[in-house]
Amino acid sequence: MEKLVVDGGRPARSEPMPPAYPGGMMLGQEEAEASGAVVLDQSPFRYYGPNMRYAVQQLEDMISAYAEIPYVLGVTSGTAALVVALKALGVGYGDKVIVPANTFLATPGAVVCSQAVPVFADVDDSLNISPESIDKLCEDDEVKAIITVPILGNLCDMDAIQSIAKKWGIPVIEDIAQSCGATYKGSFAGTIGDIGTLSFQMNKVLTAGEGGAVITRDANLFERAVRYHDQGSFREKSRYGIVSDDEENAFVGQNYRMSEVTGGVLVEQWKRLNGILGVMRARYIAIQQTLAAELPGIKFRVEPDSTGYTGSHLGMILPNAAIANQFMEYLYAENIQVYPLYGGKPVFMLPQLLHQRTADVKGSPFAYPFRKPVIYTPDSCPNAVSLMPRTMYLPISPLLTEQDAVEIAAGIIKVYRSLNISEQKG
Repeated sequence: MEKLVVDGGRPARSEPMPPAYPGGMMLGQEEAEASGAVVLDQSPFRYYGPNMRYAVQQLEDMISAYAEIPYVLGVTSGTAALVVALKALGVGYGDKVIVPANTFLATPGAVVCSQAVPVFADVDDSLNISPESIDKLCEDDEVKAIITVPILGNLCDMDAIQSIAKKWGIPVIEDIAQSCGATYKGSFAGTIGDIGTLSFQMNKVLTAGEGGAVITRDANLFERAVRYHDQGSFREKSRYGIVSDDEENAFVGQNYRMSEVTGGVLVEQWKRLNGILGVMRARYIAIQQTLAAELPGIKFRVEPDSTGYTGSHLGMILPNAAIANQFMEYLYAENIQVYPLYGGKPVFMLPQLLHQRTADVKGSPFAYPFRKPVIYTPDSCPNAVSLMPRTMYLPISPLLTEQDAVEIAAGIIKVYRSLNISEQKG
């Protein structure tokens, strides 16, 4: 067995892995020219200007065609997309929304900023929201929506989730911020529930630094989304063949309009999507198959759809947190970067959520007198508490070569065997 670097051996790789920004590392001349053209045409606002390029419209049309979904709305961020989706569904003060314990703060944060309160569902071995946990939470009739989050490109069990949602009559929002381009049984992730949201923030599959989108098949939800993102206006009814009376249907909204500069960058990024996914999936498969063949005891995240993932991250579940941390430390020395997502802690452990703190001095929306009070405790979701600190994610960049995949797999095998992980118990 080769010596570990920590024992004086040679590293598996001669240099660190590329930064974990799939779309960001592919930004190039095309994006620079597209954004520059918008500026030079002096028309960065999406709805009017002296020399419009209609980049946001073009992006929406590209997403619509790719995802095979009729209604797409570009917005300022993934968080904005969640708020717009919640308001399209009419979620607000006095409502509860089911959110997975394993997600970024933006997911429950958007719920709170919509004046509703998140209730947290546990995860299963996919590290995604557990259908069984959703079912139990839906017994509370104050729950008005479910948000699913396919973590780091791995799909949720949408058949089971949709069945439960229909049983209880509760709409589903698919937050696919980390999974743009993933598919579930052939359907674009985000198109299976009632409404979906995308993010184009820096570490996402595609990026313009910020940006987001809302997608749906429901014309009524789409109109409400458009109105909420544009101060209650619906400027492009004729584009969609929608007849709507402003006097009757307008309501107060906010400003989450995507700019033409962002749209221009994302049009060029969207053209790269298949290429990015193709490389990441190929490297993911090569590394995973090598590890599975050489390390029979290794445990990966469960994949509800073993072909539809983005391939952006390979999740390895270790016996316990102490071994996981040692595994990470030794791999770093080998120039292979792995990490536990969100520091290995469920999102409700963040102090602003655990202690229910908001900018509102009156404690809204948590101050609402729910029939079943919402209380968060460190042991609320035991599977998430157990799995998150001992799941290590290997980011897979579209810049990785076949040789990189060989070296990464060899380094993981070396560390795994040296630590005798297959003999360890949780």
